[in-house]
Amino acid sequence: MIVARAFGLDCGPMSGFDNAKVDHEFFPASGGLDKFEQEYFPDSHVKSNFLCNLGYGDSAKLYPRSPRLDFAEACKLL
Repeated sequence: MIVARAFGLDCGPMSGFDNAKVDHEFFPASGGLDKFEQEYFPDSHVKSNFLCNLGYGDSAKLYPRSPRLDFAEACKLL
């Protein structure tokens, strides 16, 4: 994601989706596996962990940054 942002892309990592449905759609059992992969890896050995959308966003539609506390207001050094 750091490299994508360095190239000017916006990134949107996502979790909390239905992994089984994503795995079924994008990593089907025995879909495209050659003989070596079928012998040494079980079907559907690739699993999704998180999704990340990439693209160029429209900066005109971004909300302004919410106000933040100053360091002195939020922290106290002991």
